[in-house]
Amino acid sequence: MKLVYNTNDRPPLKKNLVYAFQQLLAIMAATLLVPVLVDPTGAYMSQPAALCGAGFGTLFYLFVATRQKSPVFLGSSFAFIAPLSGAVAFGFLGIFLGAVFAGAVYLVIALIIKKTGSAWVNRLLPPVVIGPTVALIGLSLCGSAVSNLNNTASSSYSLVSILVGLIAFFITVWASVKGSKGLKMIPFIVGILGAYVIALVLTLIGRATGSEALQLVNLSAFDGMGLFRVPRFTFLGMFGVYENDPVLPASASLISSFGDVVSIFLLFAPVAFVTLAEHIADHKNLSSIIEKDLITDPGLDRTLLGDGAGSIVGSFFGGCPNTTYGESVGCVAITGNASISTIAIAAVYCILLSFFDPFVCFVNSIPSCIVGGVCIALYGFIAVSGLKMLQPVDLNDNRNLFVVAAILVCGIGGLTLNFGPIQISSIATGLILGILVNVIFNRRGSKA
Repeated sequence: MKLVYNTNDRPPLKKNLVYAFQQLLAIMAATLLVPVLVDPTGAYMSQPAALCGAGFGTLFYLFVATRQKSPVFLGSSFAFIAPLSGAVAFGFLGIFLGAVFAGAVYLVIALIIKKTGSAWVNRLLPPVVIGPTVALIGLSLCGSAVSNLNNTASSSYSLVSILVGLIAFFITVWASVKGSKGLKMIPFIVGILGAYVIALVLTLIGRATGSEALQLVNLSAFDGMGLFRVPRFTFLGMFGVYENDPVLPASASLISSFGDVVSIFLLFAPVAFVTLAEHIADHKNLSSIIEKDLITDPGLDRTLLGDGAGSIVGSFFGGCPNTTYGESVGCVAITGNASISTIAIAAVYCILLSFFDPFVCFVNSIPSCIVGGVCIALYGFIAVSGLKMLQPVDLNDNRNLFVVAAILVCGIGGLTLNFGPIQISSIATGLILGILVNVIFNRRGSKA
């Protein structure tokens, strides 16, 4: 696609600060949601710390690992929610060790690829396999977007939430399609803030009239707000800073034996193998957007190094193993801005704003329906990017047709494989089946 700013381009500083803020908003909801799902009390994992960790992890990925060639943000991975929930029982050190083990799997695979080369990846994952897999990543997130749009977290159907979410979507589309050149670069900011104003007005009316259905903005998020607050960092917890903190549950145990370490390893390492498929798919998708093969330059070994070591670096601060974000890729695709500098500034924002309490409170106050409305565009673009990869594929050839069918049906249908504590996600299951069908029945090695 035609980019407004390529990876090495630097937009004017004032504009770049705004573009980076948009990247921040695109990845914000998912990054902040993981700590809440894992540890609702905030005893071991806090939202500001996760935000800060994502910033440091992304900077490592951009400048150390990938040498400023891969424009994507790293954020908290949903795939590690179950392992993190188990690691909470081992305290701060258990959470950090889990991230170390997950990152170590990526580092080992990166070393293997560095020795063997990455040509086999392109042979194993041609467009007929990777295209529907990328589409599946977007489609698998549709349920999340619609749930947010319905505001199902409130346990009740809300037509008002749906309408406000759709307003956010249409404002975003209008800014991207009909807006001025400047607005086309920041459609998500326009969509989120525009719908937020409407939701805030409805909330104030709802409070005045006693109508709960209109109270969409979580104004209680601002209760007790200060100006600056030091996040509850994982490394401070490991060094005993919070030992006498009443927030810590009395039932929490520490790592007391080698068996505990093995247990943590078995929680995290298998999941890292599963997320490897999504890592490759994300970078294939990003490669098609920037029209440069990231699998060969900077190389899959370096992107894996960035993802793995970035997770370790980030978890030192925030406790969440990170992954490349489809929301970030979607933002690059929609705006045409692939500038590394924009992603880097977004990462710096994450670090600085994690200390700024009003911003964290503001983000927590944004109605989920607005996030859902904007995500219709974000997740849709991920899905469409995958479908575009299928353009050169001859789907009149049944060999190709069955590969695509296997991936989409198993992935969308939610087929998972469970081996004791190890669960292979539906995306990974679909990808594995697609690879097998392609290898067995498409041996001629065509470009499809």
